[in-house]
This record gives sequence, C-alpha cells and structure tokens, in this order.
Amino acid sequence: MIPDTLLAEAEALLAACRAKGIVLATAESCTGGLVTAVLTAIPGASDVVDRGFVTYSNAAKNELIGVPMPLMEANGAVSEEGARAMAEGALLRSRATIAISVTRVAGRGGGSVEKPIGLMCFGLAKKGQNVTAERHVLPGDRGGVRTAAVAHAFAIIRAQV
Repeated sequence: MIPDTLLAEAEALLAACRAKGIVLATAESCTGGLVTAVLTAIPGASDVVDRGFVTYSNAAKNELIGVPMPLMEANGAVSEEGARAMAEGALLRSRATIAISVTRVAGRGGGSVEKPIGLMCFGLAKKGQNVTAERHVLPGDRGGVRTAAVAHAFAIIRAQV
C-alpha cells in the first residue's frame, strides 16, 4: 500500500511538472518501479510520465538503458557513475525532459566499507544540462527504505521544477 503522504507528494509533483511542461522518465533498480508506480497511481499522470525502466540486473541496465558493462565492472551499479549513466540512458531512450534513477545496496551480505548496506545513489538527467548524481545511506528495513527513496527521488525532481 502506498502511504497517503507519498501520494500527495506525487500529485503535487505531477501538477508542478505539468505547469512547466516537464515530462518524466525513471530508471529504477532497488525500487523495482515504485517511483513510477506512485506517480502513475495519480489519475492523469500520463501527460507527465513518459515511461519507467525497471533495470534490476546489470544486464537489464546495459540492454535497456545502455549503461556500459565496463562502467559497472569498474564502479559497480550502485555508484554515482552508475546512477548518472542510468539517468542519462533513460533520458536518451524516452521522450522525457527529466529522468531520475535510483540504485541501492540492499543488504544480505552485499555491503562493504566503501558501499555499506543502505547506500543509495540517485541520478538526474535533464535535457541540456550536465547529468548529476548523489549518494546517501538510508537506514531501515526494505519497505521503509524504498518509501524513503521514492520521497527523495521526488525531492530531486521537485528541485528542478
């Protein structure tokens, strides 16, 4: 179930994007399409949301949005470089003016000192601008972190509107 607060954030974000003529695309790994799902839970979202790519595996990141395998081998999919490449690939393979990406070290032995469990990387690609990325460590259980990731992705987009 999607929290009402997140649905309200999605509705406000869609209205702001609509007012500025912004079209969105997503490239999601750890959230499994949740950013897109929350946005499209709002009636009329189709005039803002172009498409969402769920690229959970490295092969999907490469095949669907063109993230180079050597980049993932050198930096990992959960890296600022990976998040930038995901956002850029989503932008290039859509009709969007802004693309957001989300990738995370989920846990169960997947963490390290450099990339602890809970590390999330977000990428933002906007037509005519440099692609950016940021990293955060979001503690909590899987569901809570996924919800927090959606809210943070919305905040990143909202800062561009």
